[in-house]
Amino acid sequence: MNVLLETDRLILRPFTLDDAEAMFIMDSNPNVHKYLWNKPVQNVSEIYPVIESLQKQYAANKIGRFATFLKEEGQFIGWTGIKFINDHIENGNTNFYDYGYRLDERFWNKGYATEATKFWLEYGFNEMKIQEMNAYTHTQNGASNHILSKCGMQFIEEYTTEDGINWKWWQLLNPNQK
Repeated sequence: MNVLLETDRLILRPFTLDDAEAMFIMDSNPNVHKYLWNKPVQNVSEIYPVIESLQKQYAANKIGRFATFLKEEGQFIGWTGIKFINDHIENGNTNFYDYGYRLDERFWNKGYATEATKFWLEYGFNEMKIQEMNAYTHTQNGASNHILSKCGMQFIEEYTTEDGINWKWWQLLNPNQK
């Protein structure tokens, strides 16, 4: 998949194996995984299957999580994007579009997550013609919950997964669809 997308400050593109080291640095940080099952990666070799899985998603669904970089410096800040969830059931749902992001801690609180979220919602609705965008966040992840709300996503309900973790389910309907 050869796509390059831009926001005012960000470059978004499909992952390549060359992104493994930067992704490892982000995903080995326990703070990044505080609301993600507290399982930071221990070795860069754990990242390669993740990137290969992302590449399979691009081929199958023409979308997925994209490597996200600062436009000016070219520095990897994390991933953002839309994923078609068809590999598991989440809150009783499967076969749905999910918006998500994960940023390296060095890039928190700089507006990048909000900028990417606004971009991907607009892209999903206008370019992909998605009817309904969903997202789910850990109930205690105040920053992500705030960003989704600020970007127009509606909190639908709280649910508990089999592992006992409470999550929030978010949704936004395409404003262009009547």
